[in-house]
Amino acid sequence: MSEYATAATTLNKDDLIVVTGAGGFIAGALTRHFHDQGFTRIRAVDKKPLPEWYQRVPGVESLTMDLSDPDNCTRAAEGAVEVYNLAADMGGMGFIERFRIECLRSVLINTHMVEAAYRAGAARYFFSSSACAYNTQLQQKPEVLALKESDAYPAMAERGYGWEKLISEMFCEEYWAERRFKTFIARFHNVYGPYGTWDGGREKAPAALSRKVIEAQESGNLEIDIWGDGTQTRSFMYIDDCVKGIDLIMHCDDLIATPINLGSSHLISINGLVSTIEEIAGVELARRYNLDAPQGVAGRNSDNTFILEVLGWEPDTPLRVGMEKTYAWIQSQYDDRRAGIYTPAGS
Repeated sequence: MSEYATAATTLNKDDLIVVTGAGGFIAGALTRHFHDQGFTRIRAVDKKPLPEWYQRVPGVESLTMDLSDPDNCTRAAEGAVEVYNLAADMGGMGFIERFRIECLRSVLINTHMVEAAYRAGAARYFFSSSACAYNTQLQQKPEVLALKESDAYPAMAERGYGWEKLISEMFCEEYWAERRFKTFIARFHNVYGPYGTWDGGREKAPAALSRKVIEAQESGNLEIDIWGDGTQTRSFMYIDDCVKGIDLIMHCDDLIATPINLGSSHLISINGLVSTIEEIAGVELARRYNLDAPQGVAGRNSDNTFILEVLGWEPDTPLRVGMEKTYAWIQSQYDDRRAGIYTPAGS
């Protein structure tokens, strides 16, 4: 991988990197990624109060600001060499189906943030998009064909969250076309791992199901509630792969203003995911299927032809490996909460 540029091979260690949404899951991991690489000037921004951030990285300038306000975006981008915009009001399927207006309002964050980064003279700008931007009519069967980048058009994105991502992608594309501002766009596919939301309504399937398995074991009621009939299919990307992919995409000039999939190409059903977690936990549960719960599309997978072609790499952490680490972390968080210790990602 040494032939491909990264922040470590491109920037000076004292260049200012700005990461938004850093109180949350992916951006928090990205902040730690840059810190661990030796970058000495990192500005992390999130609207949550600092005690509610999922992880705090020592030595990082951490600011609590709502980036739907343009003045706050100006402050956040001041002096930045690179800006990574991962701030959004989002969560798992239960959240994005119920709170569509909140999800749509995230368009204000990217609208103001890309302008602020441009005015601040930043060299590069990253926007975290989502596979929810893809045409939902192509995702109506569990045996879905993997989605390639061109499948976002003709547009029929998921209501609320997906449409916000698609229009924000367009903003990034036009800033390059009109102002020659280098923007980069990755469409995330179901990211999971430690330090992610695992309770409270915003969690996604890997964390939610892990928590439910733990709860079943703790209660002795060996049943699990599954949203839908369990045949829905998805691919799941481990957080370390996501962070690595962001770094590679941001520093590849062949990908300027070019949306690209960032996800695993390993398709698995929700039933299969439950079985994987059961094996990790050493338990077998009776399954109850809630057909009235939010389910999302019937199937979604990442076509990684393009990322392999451009970067010679794709997310490759095996699901079992990533889920073992995730399950162990959620178990520790569950134990902490029972002991009265505050757990911001599971409050």
